[in-house]
Amino acid sequence: MIALSTYEILQEQIIQKAWEDSTFKKQLIEHPKAALKEAFGIEIPDSIELEALEETAGHYYLVIPQNPKSAQTITTAEGAAWQ
Repeated sequence: MIALSTYEILQEQIIQKAWEDSTFKKQLIEHPKAALKEAFGIEIPDSIELEALEETAGHYYLVIPQNPKSAQTITTAEGAAWQ
């Protein structure tokens, strides 16, 4: 059994809430930072841009994470806000 990271657990909780609560899903897509703050108490710094997208039967997204070799260091305060 593979242990999930805090990020993965939070991501699953956000997705589950969006599936079950259409009002939350709408707010998450339109104003993701405000939706996460209201529903989960998560404050995302202004320096981080966040976009929520919904896949459909005919429209998928492939997210390519930032290459760790070129990633900028995230300060503890910024990292703690999201992770």
